[in-house]
Amino acid sequence: MRTKNLIRVGVVSIAALSLASCSSKLRPYSADLVKVEPKPLELVGGKVPVTVNATFPSKWFKKKAELTVTPVLQYQGGEVSGPSFQYQGEKVLGNARTISFADGGVTKMDFSFDYKPAMQQSELYLELKGRSGNKTYSLPKVKVANGVISTEGLASAKDASAAIAPDAFQRIIKEAHNANILFLIQQAEIRSKELGKTEIKDWNKIVKNANDAKNQNVSVEVQAYASPDGGLELNEKLSERREKNTTSTLKNQFAKNKIKGVDVTANYTAQDWEGFKELVEKSNIQDKDLVLRVLQMYPDPETREKEIKNISVVFKQLAEEILPQLRRSRLTANVEIIGKSDEEIQKLSKNNPKALNVEELLYSATLTNDQGEQERIYKEAIKLFPKDYRAYNNLGMLSYANQEYQAANQWFNRANDVKPGNPETSMNLGLIALEEGNKDKAMQLFGAAGEVPELKEARALLLLNQGKYQEAVELFGDTKSNNAAVAQILNRDYNKAIATLNAIARPNATTSYLKAIIGARTNDATQVINNLRTAVQLDRSMAKKAAKDLEFAKYMADEAFKLIVR
Repeated sequence: MRTKNLIRVGVVSIAALSLASCSSKLRPYSADLVKVEPKPLELVGGKVPVTVNATFPSKWFKKKAELTVTPVLQYQGGEVSGPSFQYQGEKVLGNARTISFADGGVTKMDFSFDYKPAMQQSELYLELKGRSGNKTYSLPKVKVANGVISTEGLASAKDASAAIAPDAFQRIIKEAHNANILFLIQQAEIRSKELGKTEIKDWNKIVKNANDAKNQNVSVEVQAYASPDGGLELNEKLSERREKNTTSTLKNQFAKNKIKGVDVTANYTAQDWEGFKELVEKSNIQDKDLVLRVLQMYPDPETREKEIKNISVVFKQLAEEILPQLRRSRLTANVEIIGKSDEEIQKLSKNNPKALNVEELLYSATLTNDQGEQERIYKEAIKLFPKDYRAYNNLGMLSYANQEYQAANQWFNRANDVKPGNPETSMNLGLIALEEGNKDKAMQLFGAAGEVPELKEARALLLLNQGKYQEAVELFGDTKSNNAAVAQILNRDYNKAIATLNAIARPNATTSYLKAIIGARTNDATQVINNLRTAVQLDRSMAKKAAKDLEFAKYMADEAFKLIVR
């Protein structure tokens, strides 16, 4: 009887073992079979990109099994799931990747999460769900990574420079006033009719007024010409006589009008081909394109004249409409208007701003480093010149520099209302958009900013926030800022980054924090501790940040480190 029972038990055991070996249910998976890159995870371009290489060992993946792998990043206050990856055994009819039972396999899973600051302290799990026929079951989830390095997040639009809308003040304004004395063909005598023209009278008044004014200088140029329809030798003599007669007449008139000390320089040109071309281009004469082609084809003056005269119909028009205008002396009064001194502008800005034009008033704001005084000037400019966008923009710039971002945004929007799409305000609104995380809007606004000097740094910051570190470093160039240093650190150029940070004119807590990161990456414990201590002294919140920053993972057990971040 006992022998029968033993046989029965043996048969049952063999059957159980047979069923277990044929089961399509998957065993728990081991984290040792997973390799994660990067490790720890890292913020890149506003996302946390992850590559998981998972190995399925021999005889693990049952022939009739199906497996769904879902990466999940858990952090305080939430979690986020990545895409699911499907796998199947050799006897499953489906579209998932097939894994061999005998040989196993290796698979690569690429995915990313949108970054949130809370992810700095986080855990990455792989959730596994099996399926056998119509039955599903969960396998124990597998922890594969801890935390996210978020050094990229230390770059901020708040550390960028907002664009100033510049004044157009010129200390010396140069003006050129022209008038023409015309001559009859092949003559050099100045006719009284020409001197009595309104054009010449007005020109003489300009010279006299400039000569009399205390804040103006004036000089005169005479350029005499002959039209290009005579021989070169004849025209050279003719234009020379016209210059001498014009210069003599001017000097007599200056003496008569009590205009003293005005320099007169004189020149002459034998044949005025440049003036001829200009007048022909502006005219409506028949076949003018043909005449212009002749000028282009024949550089020799005599050949030009001959070829143009061969176009008989056109030449008649030229002789009547164009050539008479070239028999002339051109008078040019070069006037320099000398503006107010810096001292005068500063005094008027404080005591009588109404006496300044808009350029002088905006310029006065550049003569002081006192932000309170600059604010007063810009508000005065808004009161006196409300339709000029620049004062609104520059008040926004001051607010931005003082980290008053809501006020800055309001001023920038008012500037944009006054002059929509102006380049400086477009760039500044782009910085606001970038700080709010709207990269597409920032890119659009930066594109409308034209050649604003500050745009280079803003565009480099945008590249950095897109994870394009090498391009950002190149565009930052020699900029000395925290943002430039972040790009250099992420590009692994630590020597350049520390040189940049040491050269920053107004270092802050972030400057010291970045130096500590460089120390951690280059195994310089002294640099880590000293710079973290300075960063925390400048901004107490840096202690909390450093306490969970994986950049300092190997220093977290250090007593000096714990003392700083406690």
